[in-house]
Amino acid sequence: MQVHNKKDIEEGRIRDGYPALSSWLSRDPDDEGFIFRRFSRLSARNLLNLQSQLISIEKELEDLDRESRQAQDVGLRRWETFENQLKDPSNKLAQRRKKLYDELEDKMKNYQEALMLQSSVSNLRHPRPRVFAAFQEWFSGGSQGKAAILNGRAATMLDDTQDLVALRTPADEDALSRALQDHWPFPGRKFDTGTISHFQERHVMIVVAVIGVITSAALLVGAIVSLYIVQEPRSRLAMIAGFTALFAISVALMTNARRAEVFAATAAYAAVLVVFVSGNLG
Repeated sequence: MQVHNKKDIEEGRIRDGYPALSSWLSRDPDDEGFIFRRFSRLSARNLLNLQSQLISIEKELEDLDRESRQAQDVGLRRWETFENQLKDPSNKLAQRRKKLYDELEDKMKNYQEALMLQSSVSNLRHPRPRVFAAFQEWFSGGSQGKAAILNGRAATMLDDTQDLVALRTPADEDALSRALQDHWPFPGRKFDTGTISHFQERHVMIVVAVIGVITSAALLVGAIVSLYIVQEPRSRLAMIAGFTALFAISVALMTNARRAEVFAATAAYAAVLVVFVSGNLG
C-alpha cells in the first residue's frame, strides 16, 4: 500500500492533477468555473507573423505584376489566357504567378481565421472576482495546507490575472444581479466535503425578477396614489421629478437596459404621470 501525505489528499481523494481539475471545473452547471488563459502575447505574435508573411507575398505579387506588364503579358488582363499559359510548363512567369496565388490563398485564409478567432477571444470577459477567488483557492490548495493541484509551469496558469478569460459569464450583468451573486444570502450546495458552495444562476434570476416586478409596481401605483392624494401643484411637480428619478435608477440597477433604453423607459414613465396629473382625476 502506498502512503500519501495529507497534503496530497483532498475530500478523501488524491489530488491527482488534471483529472481532478477537470472534474472540479465541470461540477458547476452554470460553467462559471471555465477560466483559462487567453495568451494575449502569443496571439499577437501569431498575428504579426501571419501579417508579415502576407506583406512578403504582397511585395512579391507587386514585383511579378511589374514584370508581367513589362513583358506585355496578356494573362495579366485575361484569365482565360492565364489558364492556357499554365498548361505550358515552360512559361515560368505563369507558373510563378500560380504558385504565388496558391500561397496567397492559404496564408490569407489562415490570417483571416486567426483575426476572427482573436476578435471572439477579445470579446470574452475577465472572470468575476467571486468565481476567480474560489477557483484560485482550490487550485492552490487554499489555507488548509493542501498541495497545489498542478505542478510544473502549469502551476502558474492563474498568476497573470489580466490574461485570464471566463468562457461564460452570467447572462444578467445588472448591478442588482451582481450584488446578489457576490453576496448570496441563502446557503448553497456544498461541493462534497469542501468549503466551496454553489448556488444556481436561475435562482438569482428569479429573485431579481421578483424584486423588479415589485419595484416597478410600487413606483407606478405609489406614484399614482401619492399624486391623487396631494393636490398642491408644486408638490406634485416635485413628486413627479422624484418618482421619475427613482424609476430611472431602478431601471439602470435592475435591468441590462442600455442608456437609450433607460431614457426611453423613463420618458414613458414620466409621460404616464404627467397625463394622470393633467387629467385632473383628483
